[in-house]
Amino acid sequence: MRLAVSPDGTRIAFIASTVEKPVRTQLWVRRFDSLSAQAFAGTDNALGPFWSPDSRFIGFFADGKLKKIDSSGGPAIILCDAIAGIGPATGATWNQDDVILLAVGGRGLSRVSAAGGTPTVVTDPQGVLHHLPFFLPDGRHFLYRISGRLPATASEGSQIHLGSLDSGDSRLLVRDTAQAMFSQGHVLYARDGTLMAQPFDERRFELSGEPFPVAERVLTGAGGPSVFSVSRNGVLVYQQGPVQRGFRLTWVDRTGKPVAALDEGLYGDLQLSSDGKRVAVSLGAGAGNLRDIWIFERGLKTKFTSNPANENGVIWSPDDQRIIFGRAGAKSGRDLILKASTNVGAEEVLLADGAENSPASWSPDGQFVLFGTIGRETGQDLWVLPLAGDRKPRPFAASEAGEAGGRFSPDGRWVAYRSQETGQAEIFIAPFPGPGKKIRVSGEGGANPKWRRDGRELFYLSADGIMAVDVDLRGTEPVFGTPHALFSASMARVGVQSWYDVTPDGQQFLINAMRDTLGPVPFTVISNWLAARRK
Repeated sequence: MRLAVSPDGTRIAFIASTVEKPVRTQLWVRRFDSLSAQAFAGTDNALGPFWSPDSRFIGFFADGKLKKIDSSGGPAIILCDAIAGIGPATGATWNQDDVILLAVGGRGLSRVSAAGGTPTVVTDPQGVLHHLPFFLPDGRHFLYRISGRLPATASEGSQIHLGSLDSGDSRLLVRDTAQAMFSQGHVLYARDGTLMAQPFDERRFELSGEPFPVAERVLTGAGGPSVFSVSRNGVLVYQQGPVQRGFRLTWVDRTGKPVAALDEGLYGDLQLSSDGKRVAVSLGAGAGNLRDIWIFERGLKTKFTSNPANENGVIWSPDDQRIIFGRAGAKSGRDLILKASTNVGAEEVLLADGAENSPASWSPDGQFVLFGTIGRETGQDLWVLPLAGDRKPRPFAASEAGEAGGRFSPDGRWVAYRSQETGQAEIFIAPFPGPGKKIRVSGEGGANPKWRRDGRELFYLSADGIMAVDVDLRGTEPVFGTPHALFSASMARVGVQSWYDVTPDGQQFLINAMRDTLGPVPFTVISNWLAARRK
């Protein structure tokens, strides 16, 4: 979802980063009859561009919101919250009735007016991922991708389905494929890096012929998105590159220099044990990338869970004897599950209330669990679950600012977390259990905070990479130094809470590195893909 061709085939919207520092990822637009592209102000951290059917507006995701901007420029307008339970938002499409169909991880497909409002559910994910929607010309039917352990069949897979705004019906079209789009009477979809096209009957809404290849080596991500886009009049744009089969868990030092590679695969959330000797990590497997929890110890990998439901997010108890992880609920949401780290004994369900819950941090005294949650009060919040007494969850940081990624300080007196109250994601510190004064730590964006074991340093992610800031926790209020960049890294930000971790002494980092690092890759443009095929 890096690019989108306008429906009239005259322009391309794409996501790119600035060269100068501070590095910013923004929305850019280029006309096909121009030699230059224009960056749009107010689109920092943009993802997943898509066009209005009249080619006047561009929609995109940024900082947990769905937004739109006039294609000639101007301010970006927030349409609704789009905070994903699993990873980032995963696609949107816009019809001629000004209905936008959007996908956010773990929450199925929802619809919202292009004028803004509250999204309403269109599809029930039933524990799998519904994403990458694309409206057909009638504006009522749409293509979308399902991945995970599929309902009814209980088999893993990835499929393109046909859905409808007028009913809850869903029909299988294509198996084992990445995202799909429609152009000139054909459904186009990527399979193993090859862009395929297959005739489609728009009256019966079914495939009506044999598929044929259109382009080879189309860049494809591990989660399904392929870097291609097509207009209704046949303009096709794509990027060539490797099919992204996974990521590389890599140890690096404080300069970003690789020290050792741990493993390759479809890895997501990861966390080191308190003593730094073990790693718990989510790993996708099978055609549907169904995730389980695995543990690395002394370089050996052992499967920790085998439940037929996606599991993401994992934290260790302070004594490393127990692990809490998130598991897709039987009907909705994500549950918090407790299990002995030895993998001996029964699991315990700590919280199963239908909300999207993800474990974030365990207090040093072992009495509280901080967890991120979606769907309780104000969107994305941080809550606390006591492990004694009535175990009734209570809010810790819950506002419209989208709080996430909380981490207890080593002394248990403070929580570092991400908040978007300034308009972009920044790192804040607040006293635990609260209330009290919160302190802003980062200056130019931040997410995913981590503490050094002695509490004298705090790390976080920014657009520049891994940042570090000196901390003094000895007084009644923390004292922070000036944040400084340690190193930049091409890191896969996959999962719900933890994209990297740091050893107790702060000298090495385990990162989920992109396995295929690409330099600038040019766009390939075909003015009429079907005519070119016939020639």
